[in-house]
This record gives sequence, C-alpha cells and structure tokens, in this order.
Amino acid sequence: MPAATPGRVPLSACVIAFNEADRIGECLASLAFCDEIVVVDSGSTDGTREVARAAGARVFERAFDGFRSQKQFAIQQCAHDWILSLDADERVDARLRAAIEAERDGGFQRAAGYRFARMSEYYGRFLRHGTAYPDRVLRLFDRRRGGWHGDREIHEAVSVEGPVALLPGDLLHHPFRSFMQLLDKKQRYARMMAEHDFARGKRATLGKLVLAPAWRFFRGFVLKAGFLDGWPGLIESFVSANYVRQKTIMLWLLQNGQPLVDPPRSRRDHNAAP
Repeated sequence: MPAATPGRVPLSACVIAFNEADRIGECLASLAFCDEIVVVDSGSTDGTREVARAAGARVFERAFDGFRSQKQFAIQQCAHDWILSLDADERVDARLRAAIEAERDGGFQRAAGYRFARMSEYYGRFLRHGTAYPDRVLRLFDRRRGGWHGDREIHEAVSVEGPVALLPGDLLHHPFRSFMQLLDKKQRYARMMAEHDFARGKRATLGKLVLAPAWRFFRGFVLKAGFLDGWPGLIESFVSANYVRQKTIMLWLLQNGQPLVDPPRSRRDHNAAP
C-alpha cells in the first residue's frame, strides 16, 4: 500500500469475497492507490485469502449472513473513515481512479458520498445501454455519515447523510464466469428477494407475474436501447426479465406454504432409487 501523504485524507478500500482466487487479484490491483485494503472472506476454499494477503490486504474471516451485513462489517474493520467499497468481481478503471484521487487530494470537501457508473461485461462485451448501464452506485463515502444501512440483505445500497456527488469514470463489473453461473446467481438473488418481500407482507399477484417481467424486458431492451448492444443486450434483457418472473413465482410459493428448496432427507431417502 502507498505511504500516506501528510495532509491528504487517507482512504480505505474494502472487499467482500468468497472463492474469488481467480479474480480478486485484479480487483485489489485496481485499489493499489488506496492507503489500505481490507478483505472479508466468508470461508473460501480456493486460496482467496492467500491471494489477498499476498497483495497486501488485511484479511478477516466472517460467516456470511447477508451482503449488507458482510459489507457493513468490512467497513467497521477499516482504519480510516473514508471508504471505497467494492465486490471482488469489480475493478476501478483509470478515469475513475484519477477522479477519486483528485477528490481525496482536495479533502473530499464536495460531498459525504460519491456515485459513479458501473459498467458490466456480458458475454464478452461491456454493455453501454439498457438497464445495465450506467447503473450508478454509491461506493465512496464517509462512514461517519453513512454506510450499508437498512434491513435488506440483497440488492443492498449505501446511504449517507449529506450531499452526494457524481464522479466520471467506470467501475468495471465482471458479474459471472459462465452462463450457468449467471443463472444460478440470479436464481439465488430471486429467492433472497422473495423471502425479503414475503417477510414484509408483500404478496404475488397474477398481474405481477405476467406484466412485471414483460415490462422489465420492454424497458431495458426498447426504452433504454438495450438493442444497441446486440445479442448480449438481448440476452441480458431476457435474463433480467426471467429474474423478475422467478422472484414472483417464489413469492407465490412462500405465501402458499410451498418449499423453495428440497427439504432435508434421511440417508435412506438419499440412497433410495428415483
């Protein structure tokens, strides 16, 4: 990590990770301009912690109980109050790094938090249209005035007390290694959101099941010009619409007492012929 410059506001970066040995190195390299890097690992078995330590990060282990809680724990382990929070599949591009460094050199005087665009790679191309971009996220903030608050553990967001400014540049996002991993990830997120909504009294309706996915596709592919990204834009629009459909189906199952996952079975059941 670079030595802190006298008079310059120090900046901590923090990353949560699970089995990211093949990707976290590039993430941490993009954070080399920060004064420290903290990694919170949730039980990786692929050498993620070793890669992070080799890159100079301080590494903590914590059982995963939700994205929001894990990220809030991470910022609490940081030595400095100004925080840059990333996921292991994200990287700071050169333009965004320059903008962050300029704000840091100026003492972060303009705001309590900063947003910037996140650009996701889908099927070999960074999408620049549809609902995937600019996908502005608040990831740089003063923890004394904000953090990962609220009660939603999925699709979590930072909130701050005070003004928020927008920075140029992109947070480069590599959300999946394969198409099957993407589908599994979306299904897991749909389940978490359905459980969150059900616990708060929301209920599925036939209208939501039919209309909401269609609207998600139309909004992203047509209104937000996802078609300009070609086949990757089309596939992303279909996958996003299917996520909305799965979430509604799972919410209906919950409200009707139906299981979302296989119930525990005895060893005898496992050994029984199908």
